[in-house]
Amino acid sequence: MPTYERQTRVRAPFEDVWEFHSRASGLEALTADWMGLRVESVIGPDGESDPDVLEVGSELDVSIRPFDVGPRQHWTSVIVEREREDGAAVFRDEMVHGPFDRWVHTHSFFADGDETIVRDRVDYTLPFGPIGRLGTPFSGVGFEAMFRDRHRRTRTELE
Repeated sequence: MPTYERQTRVRAPFEDVWEFHSRASGLEALTADWMGLRVESVIGPDGESDPDVLEVGSELDVSIRPFDVGPRQHWTSVIVEREREDGAAVFRDEMVHGPFDRWVHTHSFFADGDETIVRDRVDYTLPFGPIGRLGTPFSGVGFEAMFRDRHRRTRTELE
């Protein structure tokens, strides 16, 4: 399965970075405008609408319309893991409906003094079977632009 990874250092305390990424509002703030993101709904593991924190079992329904072209693409992800220990944390979301055959996004955070290392890892499979696999070598270009912007926005929001 193809994988994309990006890491950056944020000049902000671990607790601030972790808290920021624990909310749906963090996703909205970090998504590039050209993606045309719209959060349709967020449901917590207990069925509560718009929970304060994205815990395991939370479901996010979003839609995107990149570059304002074509129909909106709907995407549903579920938080499947969320762990925190002293100076390190991780949460993982899996797409259960959306434009990829598979999308597993692992968000990792590591304290480094007064700074935080943020690491994104995406394991994915493009749609359309063998035809989609032909595009895999080129998918990194789109991911690179998207995650470079995401990490820049993280620094802008938190530093």
